[in-house]
Amino acid sequence: MTEKVLLIGIDPREVDLSDPFFAGLTRERISASIDESLAEMKSRGWEPAFCGVHIASADADVEAALVEKRDCIVIGGGIRVPPKNLVLFETIVNTIARHASGTPIAFNTGALDSGDAAARQLNQLKKAPSIRS
Repeated sequence: MTEKVLLIGIDPREVDLSDPFFAGLTRERISASIDESLAEMKSRGWEPAFCGVHIASADADVEAALVEKRDCIVIGGGIRVPPKNLVLFETIVNTIARHASGTPIAFNTGALDSGDAAARQLNQLKKAPSIRS
C-alpha cells in the first residue's frame, strides 16, 4: 500500500518574508524547498501532495485537500512557529479535526524534514495494535 502524505504550508506567494522566522529566505527558495520535500517523500515510495494555504481561505483550502483520504498530514513550521500565525494554525488543525478525524498529524521544522516528520507517524501506525471487535 502506498502511503498518501499531505504537506500543508502557506502558499509561498503569501509568506510574510519580513517575519524573522523566514529571515534570509525568498519565495523561490521556499518553493524549491517544498518541491525538494515532495520529491524526497516520493523517493520513499509515498504519494505526496502539497496544500498551499492562502491566509484568507485556509479553511476551504485544507478542506479541499482533504477530499482525498490521507495516511498522514504534515503541518509546516511556517504555519506553527511565527506567533502571528496562531489563528491560522488553529484554523488548520480544527479543519483537519472536522474533515480527517483520526488521521495522524506530524510537524516539521522546515520543508526539508517533512518526510522524517511523516515517517515518525507512519511508523507509529505500523506499531499500533489492531483493535478487534
